[in-house]
Amino acid sequence: MTSTTGGPGRMWAISDLHIGYRENRELVEGMRPGSDDDWLLVAGDVAETVSDIRWALGTLSDRFRRVVWAPGNHELWTHPKDPVTLRGAARYEHLVHVCRELGVTTPEDPYPVWDGAGGPAVVAPLFLLYDYSFLPAGCATKDEGLAYAHGTGVVCNDEFLLHPDPYPSREAWCRARVAETERRLAELPADLPTVLVNHYPLDRHPTDVLWYPEFAMWCGTRLTADWHRRFRVDTMVYGHLHIPRTTWHEGVRFEEVSVGYPREWRRRSGPPGALRRVLPAPVRQEADR
Repeated sequence: MTSTTGGPGRMWAISDLHIGYRENRELVEGMRPGSDDDWLLVAGDVAETVSDIRWALGTLSDRFRRVVWAPGNHELWTHPKDPVTLRGAARYEHLVHVCRELGVTTPEDPYPVWDGAGGPAVVAPLFLLYDYSFLPAGCATKDEGLAYAHGTGVVCNDEFLLHPDPYPSREAWCRARVAETERRLAELPADLPTVLVNHYPLDRHPTDVLWYPEFAMWCGTRLTADWHRRFRVDTMVYGHLHIPRTTWHEGVRFEEVSVGYPREWRRRSGPPGALRRVLPAPVRQEADR
């Protein structure tokens, strides 16, 4: 782990920036910290091309004291518009290299410790993927779930653009990532709470509000369902669902921090692209329970 000197700063979070959209790129251009000690957690889906990812994370790392990044599925796509044609683990490793050039913390780096207000807490960016275990009702296997999803027409583009090389499947890659991450989290000091940052929620409950429940198959794994208890989680930060909200599960705060697509955020009442505060924690509201 690495540490930082305590200061007056705050820890903020955002995800699903999708800066391929001009309006979203403008939102990133306008993001600023409130102090020189502020941190920003970025929970994936920055963009689909390496050049866009580099621009966004570089812009933010120039402004915030520390930027912590966890990859989303869109970063892992081998997109036909991206001249970088790396696939699977090689693409992820390339993105880690880009982040290190920018001074951005990745899931492959020592976990930093937040010593500011609301701390101390270990901040752990995770890369876990999914394993199709969030199956639709009535489906018992991945094949049954995919057949059902294809029947409804709701199929994630990962099936065509996110390659697991050199793993035989996305679920095999997921299992490998879960095992290695679980080992690292188990080694953390038992007296420190954690802030876990992952593109997908660690538990299935946030997917219960999806308009298309079958999409939950691409939203996480049952292997992490008890991690918020096992690893002393103060806040579980995630994105992917494009449903920004706070929920509480077994006493643990789950923060969905997505910006989402312009067609989505234009319908919301609040300002688009607003950073969500993680630490010090906002006052808990009855409506969040």
